[in-house]
Amino acid sequence: MPTLATLLLKSIARSRTRYLAAALALIPFVLALAIVTSVPAHAQTSPPLTAEEKSSAAGDSQPETTPIATDLSPKLKREAVLKAIRKVADWQLDRAQPKFSQDWTYAALYTGFMAVPPAAEGDKYQKAMLAMGESFSWQLGPRPTHADDVAIGQTYLELYLKSRDPKMLAATKHRMDDLMKLPDPADRPLWWWCDALFMAPPVLARLYSATGEDLHYLEFMDHEWWITSNLLYDPQQHLFSRDATYLDKREANGSKLFWARGNGWVMAALVRVLEFMPENYPTRAKYVQQFKELAAAVAPLQGKDGLWRPGLLDQSAYPLPENSASGFFTYAFAWGVNEGILDRATYQPVVEKGWAGLLTHVYADGRLGSIQPVGGSPGPFTETSSYVYGVGAFLLAGSEVYRLAH
Repeated sequence: MPTLATLLLKSIARSRTRYLAAALALIPFVLALAIVTSVPAHAQTSPPLTAEEKSSAAGDSQPETTPIATDLSPKLKREAVLKAIRKVADWQLDRAQPKFSQDWTYAALYTGFMAVPPAAEGDKYQKAMLAMGESFSWQLGPRPTHADDVAIGQTYLELYLKSRDPKMLAATKHRMDDLMKLPDPADRPLWWWCDALFMAPPVLARLYSATGEDLHYLEFMDHEWWITSNLLYDPQQHLFSRDATYLDKREANGSKLFWARGNGWVMAALVRVLEFMPENYPTRAKYVQQFKELAAAVAPLQGKDGLWRPGLLDQSAYPLPENSASGFFTYAFAWGVNEGILDRATYQPVVEKGWAGLLTHVYADGRLGSIQPVGGSPGPFTETSSYVYGVGAFLLAGSEVYRLAH
C-alpha cells in the first residue's frame, strides 16, 4: 500500500506534467504574440489623411508668436548661413519629431534635414532620419501608385547610399518595380499634378544610383516626366499649371493662374533629378533646358522683398509671400549657380535676395512663417503660418546658399 508521501509525489508529478503540457500548448500563441508586438507600431501604413488632417498634422498658424529673429544675418558668410539653418532646423525637429509620418508633407521636410551641412550638425538630423526610417520599417505610404506616398523614399535611399543597408532599399525598390510593370493610366497621366514631379521622379533617380546604375529607373522616369510636362507646361510662358483643371483658370487681373508652390516644387524636382542623372544620359539636355526656361520665367517675378507671391502673375492680389515656393525657388537658383548651369552674374543676386527675404520670416524661436497650408492653388494664410514642407524647402535652400557662401 503506497504511503502518503508516495501519493503526494505522484500527484505533484501529474500536476507538473499537466502544467508542462499546457505550457507547451501555449508556445505557438506566445510566439505569435511576440512577433506581432515586436513590429514597430508605425510599420503598419495607415489610410491616407484628408487635406484637413494633413494640414493639422503638418503645421499651424499662431495668433500670437514671438518677435522676428534679430540675430540672423543675410550676408553670404558661411557662419551666418549655418546659424540660420540650425535655428530653424532645431525648432522644427523638436516640434515635428513626435508627429513624423510617411506623408508627403513630412517627406519634403526630411529632404531638408538630409541636406543640412555637417558643419551645422548635419549628423544630428541624419540620425533623426535614421530613427524615423527604422520606426516605419522603411515602408512607404499606403497607396501603391500615388506619387505622394513614395516621396519618403528619397530619404530612405539617401540613407541607403551612405550605409548600403539592404533593408533601407527593399520596400522602395519593390514599390517602384511593381509600378513600372503597370500600363499608363488611360484617363490621365500617372503624375497628373505638377508637384508630383517632386515626389516620385527623384526617388527613381536615386534608385538608379542605388541599384548600380540600372537605367530602367531613369527610362521609366523620363517617359512619365514628359507625359506630365507635355500636358501642364506652358511652352510660351515657361511655367506649369497645377493640373489639367487649371489650364484655363485666370487670376483677377486676367493672367493665367500659375501657382507659385507648384512651380517651386517642379524647379526643386529638376534639381533633385539632375543631381543623380549622368551627364551623358540621352535626354538630360531637355531637363537642363526646362530648368533654364523656368529660371528665366520665375526670376523676374521675384518681389521687392526677395520672395514670390502665391499666384505668380498677379502679385498685387496676394499681400504675403509664400515661403514653401520661395524656399524651393531659392534652392533651385542657388544649385543652378553652384553647378554652373545658371549664369552667376544674373542669378546670384536672385539667390541673395531670396535668402535675405526668407530670413525676415524666421521668428526668434526658430519658427518659419508665411507658409500656405495644404492645398492645390493659392489660398489664405497668415504671417505666422508654418508647415513642415516649407521648412524642408528652407533647409534645402540653406544647404545650397551655404555652398555659395564663403
